[in-house]
Amino acid sequence: MIEQVRARVADLLGQLDGVVGLQRTTAGTAPYLFRQGDDLSLLELQPRYPLSLIISLIHKQHPEVNIGVVARACDIRALVEMAKRQQIDPARLHILAVACSPSEVEECYCSAPMPRLDDWPKAEMIGTPAEGSAPNPIVAEYRNTSMEERREFWQQQFLKCIKCYGCRNICPVCFCESCALEDPLWVEPGVLGPPFPMYHLIKAMHMSGRCVDCHQCELTCPSHIPLTILYELIRQDVKELLDYVPGMDLAAEPPLALALKDGQLIADSE
Repeated sequence: MIEQVRARVADLLGQLDGVVGLQRTTAGTAPYLFRQGDDLSLLELQPRYPLSLIISLIHKQHPEVNIGVVARACDIRALVEMAKRQQIDPARLHILAVACSPSEVEECYCSAPMPRLDDWPKAEMIGTPAEGSAPNPIVAEYRNTSMEERREFWQQQFLKCIKCYGCRNICPVCFCESCALEDPLWVEPGVLGPPFPMYHLIKAMHMSGRCVDCHQCELTCPSHIPLTILYELIRQDVKELLDYVPGMDLAAEPPLALALKDGQLIADSE
């Protein structure tokens, strides 16, 4: 598959200003904007890394460019939510979707490994998407516990937090210019771990209607806090209460994307 991706990126570079993907370097693998003349043998698909914030940065700073991105299904879901909040411009983005393997789907308990591409002006698929995974059994086990057991569980988990901001920094839909997690009114600086449960509940509240089930927060956490349980529960509530699944439909209005400020409706990105 990697050779197919490299060959298609080479074709696209004749039509676009660049393609965002992962580049292998002597120091590791990192996001990179490939342009004509670059060595595409250095383009990689592993490890998974969200690229939506990089697309947003390029689109905002260079409104004249048309670029592509090598993206998995969860990356595309993130791009959907970013587009709805005017963080990227779908008309200037060519999506090169890459199918995850069955083992990758099972590892993430991904129920939607087949990206919806019909909504995008320019998109194509490489590889055959695997079937969706069964739900995470730990989530079902958690739902069978009492409220007291749940509170104790999260208190013990959040005590491990070192407030490194890794979960926020890696999140593909965390794009607020001013972060409440750095506001001393809500999260006191220099206190480890952060007072229970303020830090994580603020983050969880901001992910309501945004979380795209990429698992990056949990994979990044150095304290191994099972954050995907928390966000899976939030996604289930948003689907049940608001009939909304983040990242699945580019035309669907996000139900929690507006708030009141001085009597006026504003987007949740402001």
